[in-house]
Amino acid sequence: MKPALAKAKDDANPLEDLGRATLQVVHDLKNQLNGLKLYATFLRKRLESADQSLEERETLAKLIAGLDRAARDLTALVRYSRPLELHAQAGDLRKIIPAAARIKAGRHSGELGGTELTCEIQDGTLRGQFDSGVLTEALEAITEEAISGLPPRDVNQVSLQVSRDESSGAPAALVEWRGVRPATRSSGLTSFHEHANLHMALAAKIIEAHGGELNRDANSIRVLLPLSE
Repeated sequence: MKPALAKAKDDANPLEDLGRATLQVVHDLKNQLNGLKLYATFLRKRLESADQSLEERETLAKLIAGLDRAARDLTALVRYSRPLELHAQAGDLRKIIPAAARIKAGRHSGELGGTELTCEIQDGTLRGQFDSGVLTEALEAITEEAISGLPPRDVNQVSLQVSRDESSGAPAALVEWRGVRPATRSSGLTSFHEHANLHMALAAKIIEAHGGELNRDANSIRVLLPLSE
């Protein structure tokens, strides 16, 4: 007689169980990364006080930056895997977009050397219902994608153009990053959910939660956001 196989409970969902276990592992990894960052920061301060070589201090700075990126990626993974809740209020894209562009461009100015980001917002009302916090996060991620990976030159020009678009019959804001690095896929528009990095996938989820669209072609990234007036 063959031994009877254990039957799964009717209400058990292996994928849900795996998802919960994965999120727990991600949470634990993030805590460990934060602990490692504390140790690395302590060592960096000791090296600075002991007047150690610039090379050793730069190595620790790179280690801390890597730990920060890894923790940020894990946070994005958790947020992307969960339902997105918006707390939308009346807002103005004229205030949200420039702030997001300045934050991200400034954060990477030392790494990108000759990359210049210009921002031009055309005349017209750009008011709508937005969760300004998460929308700023999405625009930061898109700006980072737009100005990263460009070929080394004396100056790389990336422009951020914002205008009203009423071609569909309803008012919308067209936000376009021009002069970005070529898309990795040459056939048609790229689906950010399938082909781009995690932060861009999260940005697409945020844009879509606002009722908008995020698309990319060869040398530009475009966002359409509905407006209320």
